[in-house]
Amino acid sequence: FVPENPLCKHILKRFMEEETADVLFEVGSKSEGYRGARKRMKGTSATFHAHSFVLRDCAPTLAELCKSATTMSPIRISDVKPDMFRHMLYYVYGGKLSDEVFESNARDLIDVADKYSVVNLKLEAEACYARSVTLTVGNMLDILLYADSKNCALLKELVIDFMVENRE
Repeated sequence: FVPENPLCKHILKRFMEEETADVLFEVGSKSEGYRGARKRMKGTSATFHAHSFVLRDCAPTLAELCKSATTMSPIRISDVKPDMFRHMLYYVYGGKLSDEVFESNARDLIDVADKYSVVNLKLEAEACYARSVTLTVGNMLDILLYADSKNCALLKELVIDFMVENRE
């Protein structure tokens, strides 16, 4: 019997741990209140605690945002759904997302993973999306343009193969 290296489990235990976190994200929509005061929109914002050493290697674009932030002042991210950010952050900490999460959110996961350079999450979400998408003559160009914009080679290949098979 050879025990597993416990490092991954220890890092995953630090997911959302407020006590040792050195980065704070406020994710979700914001609207301007009266006289420039910020006001939360109902139920659309969430706070996430993270560690810059984890982000540095696993989500480099997200880590870049942390460099400009002052100590524990929240970094606001308004163009990502809080639940997608949570899934991405959990994945970055070494967590495994369920098949159901991938199947129901593949395209959103591709978007957030592409935006913050979480390469493996993007590849897994792309593979799931490619397995689950139903290509038709009506949607093939939209999916091809999406795949090209996100640099999703597997998805592009799938659409091009579909186009060749249905060239008539």
